[in-house]
Amino acid sequence: MSQFLDVAIETAREAGAILRHEFDRPKEISYKGEVDIVTESDRRSEALIVARLREHFPDHAIVAEEGGGGGVGAKCCWHVDPLDGTTNFAHAYPCFAVSIGLAEEGQPVAGVVFNPVSDEMFTAARGEGAYLNGKRIHVSPIETLAQSLVATGFPTHQRKRSANMNYYWEFTLRSHGVRRDGSAALDLCSVACGRFDAFWEFGLNSWDTAAGILLVQEAGGKVTDMNGEPYRLGGPQTLATNGRIHGEMQEVAAIAGRAAKGS
Repeated sequence: MSQFLDVAIETAREAGAILRHEFDRPKEISYKGEVDIVTESDRRSEALIVARLREHFPDHAIVAEEGGGGGVGAKCCWHVDPLDGTTNFAHAYPCFAVSIGLAEEGQPVAGVVFNPVSDEMFTAARGEGAYLNGKRIHVSPIETLAQSLVATGFPTHQRKRSANMNYYWEFTLRSHGVRRDGSAALDLCSVACGRFDAFWEFGLNSWDTAAGILLVQEAGGKVTDMNGEPYRLGGPQTLATNGRIHGEMQEVAAIAGRAAKGS
């Protein structure tokens, strides 16, 4: 596993250097949808990552956000987000990351999330723990939602159809607060290292979560869907917590879900 992780770390640093270099420069922005933007930095970062992974692991599949990775179907598949938090990046808000996760037969086994602005490198390998810049990390010891700081995200498309505002309302009333920083990968890392006690979101892709959910699990946390069923990459719902407040999060999610159906 060390070979996979070493390559992912080195590759994330290289891609992060591209993003950090271009962060303070004018951005070349285009749109994948009405409000879903992509920058040339996304594409340059992805091209580098895909090239490095193909060089080292030619038999592995690669799924990448901007489509540069190619086919699926191999036993081992890399899930790559070359710039998680593109909107933040485009607006010079320093909350974005490179996320690279390796799944074997659909189960994450190695993951790296790198924030090039803060120089924080989150790493995890299945059964080997989670780390931040080489130091072991753990989820928070918080026991109740009322004492928790939690996080979520909202879709960039079909936002009027999203029921997440109901969830946002319910969790805001029952916690210390809800943060929405715009990078699912970093939100999951914040759960892993105890900055957040929980994170939920809908409609995330495999490249958004492949590295982050492994970090949460290896840090002692729990990841499921909203109903407590096992999480699968690319599934419609993501709920990641420190484990201690997982049941309470599910209960409140059920309340919010019923409110959303009635609205």
